[in-house]
Amino acid sequence: MAIRVYKPVTNSRRNASVNLHVEVTKRTPEKSLLRPLPKTGGRNSQGKLTLIQQGGGHKRRYRVIDWKRQKDDMAATVVGIEYDPNRSCHIALLKYEDGDVRYILAPKGLVVGSKVMSSANHIDPDAGNCMPLKHIPTGLELNSVELVPGCGAKLVRSAGMSARLTNKEGRFATIVMPSGEIRQVSMECRATIGPIGNADHALVKLGKAGRARWLGRRPRTRGMAMSHHQHPHGGGEGRSKGGQVPSNASNTPAKGGRTRSRGKASDERILRRRFSRRYGQLTL
Repeated sequence: MAIRVYKPVTNSRRNASVNLHVEVTKRTPEKSLLRPLPKTGGRNSQGKLTLIQQGGGHKRRYRVIDWKRQKDDMAATVVGIEYDPNRSCHIALLKYEDGDVRYILAPKGLVVGSKVMSSANHIDPDAGNCMPLKHIPTGLELNSVELVPGCGAKLVRSAGMSARLTNKEGRFATIVMPSGEIRQVSMECRATIGPIGNADHALVKLGKAGRARWLGRRPRTRGMAMSHHQHPHGGGEGRSKGGQVPSNASNTPAKGGRTRSRGKASDERILRRRFSRRYGQLTL
């Protein structure tokens, strides 16, 4: 059992649960792959608050992840599976034959002692192996997919997520994203075989406000409790939104509204938009 549900001995323990991280085998990180991670508290370089309800939290250090996987045709052994405080999934420490060590996102089924490899040519489609989409058989589940060849993985990097390769035609491969969006990606883009591990992350319930503060999440103030110049829902006599569509402080629709910028070059490669419960399928 990867999720432990606490007994309701106190109010804060009621409905609370914790991830046991049973896949984790290595408790201390690799020092050569650690970097400082300063906190901003939601403030920009001028010291002005640009993101509200952020701040505090436990001190962290960043783990350098090998997003490009360009150390080709050299086998690597999985030394350990580690917990990463900066992301929802676990990470795997690889040791190559020449002694080089690197972190990758740990796919489901990867264990200590497994052999993984990255290559620009066709290799066995085993969990953790990385190669261009043109060499990956259709129907497989993928993670860490590139959007631009050689620029590193940008898509499908959260715990339990996977994309499915459905078709290859011409210069583009068609993949189905976890959100339901269907899009085309260049055949030269690389992807890693297998779904991301630690799928139980989505089942964890914090149970008390203190655990949210440990993660750097400050209390969230309702828009209707603010003044009219702080939030579109604020102001007025009594408790009223004034007919305003549910939105956030920047007046962006909060329930299914578009958050993607218009006019991106990759828009023409999106064959079907993700599905929204409020507005149905989104279109440009």
